[in-house]
Formats: sequence, C-alpha cells, structure tokens
Amino acid sequence: MTFATPVEAVIFDMDGLLLDTESLAMAALVSAGQALGYDMKDEFCYLMIGAPADKCRALVTETYGADFPLERYFATQEQHLRELVDAGKMQLKSGVIEILDELDRQGIKRAIATSSSRLRTDHHLQLAGIAHRFQQIVTRDDVTRGKPHPDPYLKAASLLGVTPDRCLALEDSYNGVRAAVAAKMRVIMIPDLLPATDEMRNVAHRIVASLHDALTHLQELRQAA
Repeated sequence: MTFATPVEAVIFDMDGLLLDTESLAMAALVSAGQALGYDMKDEFCYLMIGAPADKCRALVTETYGADFPLERYFATQEQHLRELVDAGKMQLKSGVIEILDELDRQGIKRAIATSSSRLRTDHHLQLAGIAHRFQQIVTRDDVTRGKPHPDPYLKAASLLGVTPDRCLALEDSYNGVRAAVAAKMRVIMIPDLLPATDEMRNVAHRIVASLHDALTHLQELRQAA
C-alpha cells in the first residue's frame, strides 16, 4: 500500500513497544500455570503475545480442554504480572522519551492502541510516568473486536480527529501489525520477542530495531507529498 499523505498522528502499541512488559507477561503466564499444576511451555505462551484476552482464553481452552481452570489461571497470571511490575521489573523501552519529546516539538498528535485491559493499561502507564504524554488511550475494553481487527486503531484515529491514511502505527507484534494494516495505516514494526517474518516485511512500511530508528523515519513521512 502506498500513501500520498503526510503523517499527522502517531499511534503506539503499549506492551513490548513502549513498555518492556512482554517478557514479564511470559514469565507470569508460565508461573501461573505452574501454580495450578500445569506445565505451560514458552512456545505456547508466545502464541498469546499481542493477542487480546478473548483470543488468549480461546487458545488455552483449545489446548488444555474445557476443564482447564481458565478464570483462575488468568487471574493468577494477572496477579503474578502485577507483582513483577510493582517490584520494579517493568522498564520503558529505549527511545520512548526521545520520540515523545520529538512529537511534542513537532506538535504531532499521539495515542495508544493496546490489547491490554483498561485496568492494566492505566496501572502500567501511571507507574511508568507517561500516561499524560498521550491525547487518547484505547484499550481492549473500549472496542468490540481487538487486534488483529482494525478496531483499536480506527477508534484511536477517530478520537484524535485524524484520518487513518495520515496516521503512523508503531507495533512489535504480528497481530498489531495486521490490525494497523487492516486500518489502512502505515506501520513500522519494532520486533520485541517475536522476530519479523516474511509476512511482516511485506506489509510493514519499515522494520527497525528500536524507537530511535523509527524516529529517523518520521520526518520523511511528515514530508510525504
């Protein structure tokens, strides 16, 4: 997809993109399974990266059966994750403050579109000290369909008052990239736990190593004719 419009807004994913939380979430998924007597393999937990809660629940049920204590498992996982976060294990990803400062200087609107719940999102962003840096925050609780559907990105663009073709999405997960592409936005992928695939290389505007690298592409997109 080609674009002839400049970027007027940037929409960020949260987990694995702004906050270094994906490895913590993985650890919590594994430890929650162990607490309930299940051996949750890393390979299985990777399938839940970037997926909304309803999709994660479906994956667990399909894999471990209808008798699996689903609600206890995810409640335990949420507790374990919060304990890790509150213990200071969560960090900002490299380049977050720099790119937000640059967006401030250029007067570019920004939002978050995340697969996390409102409760988790608000807690993490407040703890990280960056909640006030975004004009809009869209969570899984705010849309009917989560990623890979375009709904979170379309809602964020609408709240910002910017058309999708004038938005740049920044993502680390496959489902996030798919959601942004389905919303007809340019998307830069910054892989975290999941490496870029041929599919991602075919649909993303760029694949870069960090938010620092994404920032170098912002000016060219601002000047698109």
